[in-house]
Amino acid sequence: MKSAERFVLDSFAFLAFLGEEPGAATVEEILRSCDEGDAQGYLSIVNFGEILYITEREQGLQEAQRAIATIDELPLRVIEADRSRTFAAAHVKAHYAVSYADAFAIALAQEMEAQVVTGDPEFKKVEDLVAVRWLLSKQEIPEPPDSGEPEADS
Repeated sequence: MKSAERFVLDSFAFLAFLGEEPGAATVEEILRSCDEGDAQGYLSIVNFGEILYITEREQGLQEAQRAIATIDELPLRVIEADRSRTFAAAHVKAHYAVSYADAFAIALAQEMEAQVVTGDPEFKKVEDLVAVRWLLSKQEIPEPPDSGEPEADS
């Protein structure tokens, strides 16, 4: 039996999906594969929180509540940030200039041996750690800022 592909969707992917932005069709395709049992999808609870605060800040509480209802109905597993996952994310953050929330997506992808689904340019910095399924062509993704040191959280 062929093993299912595994995907960790970050906040960029969900915000594109929820806002019907570029890359939404790729997210829909992945979610359809998850629904059909051909793939497994994961979302870190930390990234879920990131989706909610961005949605509430930009569109209000009612839209954030709609996002919760939508995500709760999707064929993926929301993964809690337990002690070992938090330590793994901290290790990523200590060595790479990515946001703390992105570090959770990266650590989860490592744990699940999954691809991260994103369009966030920060993930260019970690392509040596995890496979990345880009929502946009790599030419469309701007270069991430390169300070040489891990950045402060954004």
